[in-house]
Amino acid sequence: MTALSQILLSAGGALITDPTWTFSLVLLIILMAPFLSRFYIPYIVGLILAGILIGQYGFNIIERDRSFEIFGQVGVYYIMFMAALELDVGSVQHYGRRGFQFGVLTFLLPFVLGGAVSHWVLGFDPLTSVLMGCIYGSHTLVTYPVVGRYGLAKHRTVVVAVVSTAVAMFAALLILTITVGSLSPDSGWLRWLIFAGKCVAYFIVLFIIYPKVGRWFLRRYSDNVGQFIFILVTMSFGAAFAALCGLEGLLGAFLAGLVCNRLIPRTSPLMNRIEFVGNALFIPYFLIGVGMIVNIRVLFTDPHTIWLVVVMVVTATLLKFLAALVQKFLTHGSWDSCVLMFGLTNAHSAGALAIVMVASSPAVGLMDSSVINGAVMLILFSCIFSSFATNYGVQRLAMKDTTPEKNRGSFHGKCLVTYSQKDSVEAMTMLAILIRNPYIPDSLMGLSVAYDEGDTSGEDLYNRGKQLLEKAQEMATASDVSMTTLNRISTNIVSGILHTMREYDCGEVIVCLADRTTGMPKSSLGKVIDSLIEGCHREVMALRSIVPVGTLRRVVVAVPSKAEYEVGFYKWLEHICRIGEQLDCPLVYHAHPQTLPYIVGYMARLHASVRAEYHEMSQWGQLMNLPSVLSEDEMIVIVTARQGFISYRREFDSLPLQIHRYFSHTSVMLLYPDEWGDPMEDVSIFAPNGRAVTRKSNWLRHMLNLK
Repeated sequence: MTALSQILLSAGGALITDPTWTFSLVLLIILMAPFLSRFYIPYIVGLILAGILIGQYGFNIIERDRSFEIFGQVGVYYIMFMAALELDVGSVQHYGRRGFQFGVLTFLLPFVLGGAVSHWVLGFDPLTSVLMGCIYGSHTLVTYPVVGRYGLAKHRTVVVAVVSTAVAMFAALLILTITVGSLSPDSGWLRWLIFAGKCVAYFIVLFIIYPKVGRWFLRRYSDNVGQFIFILVTMSFGAAFAALCGLEGLLGAFLAGLVCNRLIPRTSPLMNRIEFVGNALFIPYFLIGVGMIVNIRVLFTDPHTIWLVVVMVVTATLLKFLAALVQKFLTHGSWDSCVLMFGLTNAHSAGALAIVMVASSPAVGLMDSSVINGAVMLILFSCIFSSFATNYGVQRLAMKDTTPEKNRGSFHGKCLVTYSQKDSVEAMTMLAILIRNPYIPDSLMGLSVAYDEGDTSGEDLYNRGKQLLEKAQEMATASDVSMTTLNRISTNIVSGILHTMREYDCGEVIVCLADRTTGMPKSSLGKVIDSLIEGCHREVMALRSIVPVGTLRRVVVAVPSKAEYEVGFYKWLEHICRIGEQLDCPLVYHAHPQTLPYIVGYMARLHASVRAEYHEMSQWGQLMNLPSVLSEDEMIVIVTARQGFISYRREFDSLPLQIHRYFSHTSVMLLYPDEWGDPMEDVSIFAPNGRAVTRKSNWLRHMLNLK
């Protein structure tokens, strides 16, 4: 990489300088970054690494022009703004004191001890050591969007971390202002009096005038674009006025988010648009831009910079972890809460950059280029450590805080059945009739999506879909069940399915599990099903029926460990129980010993009349022992999970190939339960194991009662 970079640099700068191509390449990186989840690389790390590769210190493909400064600045404002916007004010009132305590702790420990290390170990002068302490003490909520996918945005640990971020950021920037101001020739009492007056005026405008104007505008104007632009104006002017007063724009963006918190409902379309734009464009732009200023080569060429980077990374990481550990003992918290607090408060990003840029400016001159390189490397490593720590902590905490009463899945009326093959219509319709909620009228919906290819072939597909829907409707009518049908044309089959689910509020979808074709990856169920699973977090059932569903003698259910922690656990369990009741066939559960009690308890409470057997399956590999005991008139239901969620296992990646090889003689249903989030409405940024994926503000929609 170094040789190629030197060649490109010697050739006269970046390979791509045209703004159109630069923007296109950045969008391509944002689009492709979610696929890094297949290599278990967190999304945030993937974007930073991509920035390193394309930047001037990597392959020098594109130039870090003004667009990265503008979009990146807006991106970091977005992170702070959204953190405050999604903050539950009631939780802040309840845990605010604890958050302030942790904020003081997570700033003072790194500030004091980090400043001492900078002075005595690195040999910096007192003023530079003070600013280094500010770098160690401040942090940015880079990994905050991860908690949303687990529904923990209102968890006490997350609220404490968010409040502490505001406290630490304010303290660091205030000390920066005082330190830099002390070097000015006119640093007398008049200067500080004017500074205090500006701050008071700023807070009056922000917390008294802003809410009144915002409430008036949002009530008077219902235009979607106008409302969104108004919120952007609120955020940007909040940051700009903060900088004008001598504060940092990050703090202003956070305070603007607090002001708008009560003005924007969490489940409103406006909230969706705010999060969508930020997470789809501005925040990735910021992360790629951070990667582009990372000079990874200094780790191999400059011994002094290497020593500086090692000391800064180790000091910042250990002191932030020490602060979280002390908070754990003071509040008698759990280890998982400690790890999550460390993950959320360890990432040094915008605050560190702001301090370094101000301190290294010619007017101040307290830091040289080696400190800049060290700070940039600190940003890289701290974001990597924070990403893994947050993923680990939030997953473990979600498992502990999830109760069976909460895992009810989404409350939606319709079961959507998608038809594409003539020989699967009967089996899929019968399955939908079995699992539907009999107490909800018009609970079934049939769908056929034809490609819009602009020629007669599209019309032929449309007519074939019409025939499939008529056949399904006849079968449903014969069972005295009402079925609504929809035959639509779309340029993308998956988009047509997802739009239908959203328009008609469908809670689950049944698709046909087709036979594998040559050249398919072992982890693929087909392009349509793969895209549907990634694009929808509601229950997906992929069915391949060997015999008519109504003739099944037994249903075997393979359940992975930790399945009880998924939000849709009892929803899919209810669907399986309905199959057992309607067909009067036994259900045989193979599940982990810790999961079986939840299944047994649910069956005993609500479906005691259903015949059931229970077998322990401590290792998921034992699934391969089942084909030998299954016959043609039995069906196996394999419960799996989407990548990045609690019950997901790496072994799930090979399920499509294993089903084709070992379960070809029996009927199979691959079941993906309801999960947190809704990517049909949003595109996420930071997810466990790197899936982008997908973050939402209205996770509570999935906390309603069982369908």
